[in-house]
Amino acid sequence: MMDRIFTLIATRIASAAGQPMTFILALGTIIMWGVTGPVFGYSDTWQLIINTGTTIVTFLMVFLIQNSQNRDAAAMQAKLDEVIRAIGPAWEQFIGIEHRSANEVEAIRAALEKEVADADGKAATAHKSVEHVLRRF
Repeated sequence: MMDRIFTLIATRIASAAGQPMTFILALGTIIMWGVTGPVFGYSDTWQLIINTGTTIVTFLMVFLIQNSQNRDAAAMQAKLDEVIRAIGPAWEQFIGIEHRSANEVEAIRAALEKEVADADGKAATAHKSVEHVLRRF
């Protein structure tokens, strides 16, 4: 229940934060703060208000952005896994490789490039790797 509520709130806030009107509102706040500087004599309290406000907003936005990115990445991975599954058994070995370490993923990538180089009899490049994969179909 808590996860669902947080996801709903995070999605709405992230969506609102990315709107032009939100940027204009934030810019207006900064301009108003700047204009009031002479009125408050550029005091420490005047500076503390904007520093505290921006720190709080930034701190909270980090969690919302991370949540949004995690959900987007998981959804994309699920879609890719379904595409791989639908293509055929030869590709199913790639489902879930995002859970492997960076070194393991790099080793898999290097092995695929080597397979392409061996199949073509030339040094593999990213472009050649894509061509080889497309030829499999």
